[in-house]
Amino acid sequence: MMTDFVMDANVLMSILISGKASYRPILTYYQFILPDFVFIEVDKYKNILLKKSKMQEDELRRWSYFVFSNITVLPYYVLANENIKKANELLKDIDLKDSSYVALGMQLDLILLTRDKPLLNGLKNRGYRKVMAFEDFLQNI
Repeated sequence: MMTDFVMDANVLMSILISGKASYRPILTYYQFILPDFVFIEVDKYKNILLKKSKMQEDELRRWSYFVFSNITVLPYYVLANENIKKANELLKDIDLKDSSYVALGMQLDLILLTRDKPLLNGLKNRGYRKVMAFEDFLQNI
């Protein structure tokens, strides 16, 4: 069974917002890898995270610490130019901001987990198969 996956920001955000203890074993058993672009997206929506999570600030901070200590975030420079170009080509009419997630999945030959339906469907329609809805992942573990 594959235990390594690339996760995009919308999956990470949903885990952070949920605060669900049910994610603890998933985060400790599976290896989730993200590009450092995720920091820009999380910082951009930090106020929404706090509001939607319905947690106190210190509680969200502790939960975030647990989540981030159980994922791997890689710097952009580790992505090969050829994978970035391929990802940009795939995503040109979908959403270019997701290119680092797709490029990382290509580079590591891992499935990209997403909750972004346009991204999921757009990639599948272009023949890219290493992508899965996060909900499907949860149902199959």
